[in-house]
Amino acid sequence: MEYGQFCPIAKATEIIGEKWTILVVRELLMGGTRFSELQRGLSMISPTMLSKRLDTLEQHGLVMKKKIPSQKGYEYFPTKSCSELLPIIKTLGDWGMRWARSNLTEKDYDVELLMLYLKRSINPENLIGKETVIRFKFTDIKEYPSWWMVVKGNEVDLCVNDPGKEIDVYFTTTVRTMAAIWMGDTTYKKALACDELKLVGPKVLTKDISSWMEISVFADIAPASEI
Repeated sequence: MEYGQFCPIAKATEIIGEKWTILVVRELLMGGTRFSELQRGLSMISPTMLSKRLDTLEQHGLVMKKKIPSQKGYEYFPTKSCSELLPIIKTLGDWGMRWARSNLTEKDYDVELLMLYLKRSINPENLIGKETVIRFKFTDIKEYPSWWMVVKGNEVDLCVNDPGKEIDVYFTTTVRTMAAIWMGDTTYKKALACDELKLVGPKVLTKDISSWMEISVFADIAPASEI
């Protein structure tokens, strides 16, 4: 895609303006390194398209591709030029929170993306003990309604199969409600009061969930219609 203009905005858009590219960059900057991790955060992208976008980013020096030692496959790491896109991505998210939320539809509430974001939001230092197991049950979906997070040290594992461990905290809610809480459109307290969320676990963990599972960095941005 070429615009035939010397404008730096046009030249930048030639690299990052194609479909999916900005979201691939988002996943790289959020810490995704393996192909499967990147695809998990972009559930509707085809493997062929993801490979193509990663190749383009590598050609333009935004990504370094490295062989995984003693394993098949590669890891992908953002370079300095890619990392410099972080404030731009953040500003784009700020704009989206203000002006684009009215475009949300039911199909946008992707449980896989939600759980990936919740996993990334875990703050292990504020949990108690060597291991914490959290279970989410979503009542509005039939495929993969149950998810588990196992937090051990600084590692957070996410799975859809019962790990066979004792559960510390249970969440029962809908994907839409949990996404709304994470995005700051509602709160745990309001969701509990409206019976949109059921929470079971020791009070020391349930009284201040945001201390160990942070909400979105965009959560304090109100839509333009409320300003």
